[in-house]
Amino acid sequence: MSRPLDLAQLLGDGSPVLGLAEAFRARDHQLYLVGGSVRDAWLHRAHEDLDFATDATPDETKAIVRSRADNVWLQGEAFGTVGVEIEGLRMEITTFRTERYQPASRHPDVSFASDIETDLSRRDFTINAMAVRLPEKEAVDPFAGVKDLSAKLIKTPLDPKVSFTDDPLRMLRAFRFASQLDFKIDKTTLAAIEELRDEIKTVSAERIRDELSKLMTGKAPARALEMAEASGLTQHFLPELSSLKLEQDPVHRHKDVFQHTLAVVERTDPELDLRLAALLHDIGKPKTRKIDAQGVSFHHHEVVGAEMATERLRSLRFKNEIVDSVSEVIRLHHRFHTYRLGWSDSAVRRYVRDSGPLMPTLNALVRADCTTRNAAKAKELALRMDELEDRIADLAQREELDRIRPDLDGRQVMEHLKVEPGPIVGDALAFLLELRLEEGPLGEAEAYRRLDQWAKSRGS
Repeated sequence: MSRPLDLAQLLGDGSPVLGLAEAFRARDHQLYLVGGSVRDAWLHRAHEDLDFATDATPDETKAIVRSRADNVWLQGEAFGTVGVEIEGLRMEITTFRTERYQPASRHPDVSFASDIETDLSRRDFTINAMAVRLPEKEAVDPFAGVKDLSAKLIKTPLDPKVSFTDDPLRMLRAFRFASQLDFKIDKTTLAAIEELRDEIKTVSAERIRDELSKLMTGKAPARALEMAEASGLTQHFLPELSSLKLEQDPVHRHKDVFQHTLAVVERTDPELDLRLAALLHDIGKPKTRKIDAQGVSFHHHEVVGAEMATERLRSLRFKNEIVDSVSEVIRLHHRFHTYRLGWSDSAVRRYVRDSGPLMPTLNALVRADCTTRNAAKAKELALRMDELEDRIADLAQREELDRIRPDLDGRQVMEHLKVEPGPIVGDALAFLLELRLEEGPLGEAEAYRRLDQWAKSRGS
């Protein structure tokens, strides 16, 4: 379970970590707590697994931990990593190494190293290139990672061009950490990203997806996205973002859709599907933008945007559930604004039916989508959403809104009309569903009467 890391407690006398370190020392091997574990302990952030580096080979590590570990897993053994669980602590122990990614590969080419400094030098950023020597508990910080943590700065241990050539995904990872930690990016590092941005094309879609997901659920995604777009990096996996920088219309002065999008993202809770919907909710606007005497319009941008979002998320290999939910929320997000004159019972039923389990996400996006500086307008929209949610709650007490269906089922329709399964049954159920949405529950007797009227009008 993820928990804030406390080094004093973690490395206290009798702790399983010190016991493990002493076991390595007894076999004349080194052991260091490294990387994200040290960074997050310094920041008092939660961290699930503890990461260690050692001069021991995977076979030697397995021999050392065998009698101590409650569980051992070896999925990463080919890359020098042995996973263990001791007294509830999950640990990954990796042989000193350097790594480099080949184009489009999801796995690195690994070379084992002989010392901790070399291992740390090939890590992504200085804040992840710190270690604690065990069991002595001595800090190892050859690249001033603590200084950069204090300065809230993301910087590579070596020349950034070397780091990004080893693994071009690190360019996107810089923005991911900027979002998660609310850090700045070193100017030299940022300049290298701008120079090498085309190299991101060699990275697999799955690896880009994973980093983008972490960026989107960070605490400062807007600024990170703005920097990533300015660097040109997003052109290669999210070109729709730059397209939102619509040219300002000098007459009607429509608001900047790019900045609006960033503001909407920042106003949402850090839930991946919600944040992705916020990021992509207006990507249909550039294709639907029209300027006429009435002003600027974006008719059906939500429909176009939903299709574009589906295509983009699929290209990034997001799971079908994410693709479907995000695109549907985008398709529906403008529905709320079509009911400016109030919500009839029929409109509420249709809103609930169409949004289904996505309604909390949809409502959250609609609320976040109001970024106006006009306090009166913002208050009006908030009150309208409050009204809708109150209407849904009120109607739900009187009707089964979470299970809106026709008053009759297919079997009842077939028996009453004396027909076999076929299109007529589907048409009859669609007719009855429309009645249910428009008028609420009818009851069986009334439903049968209406069904007879419908069948007669069709000549059935």
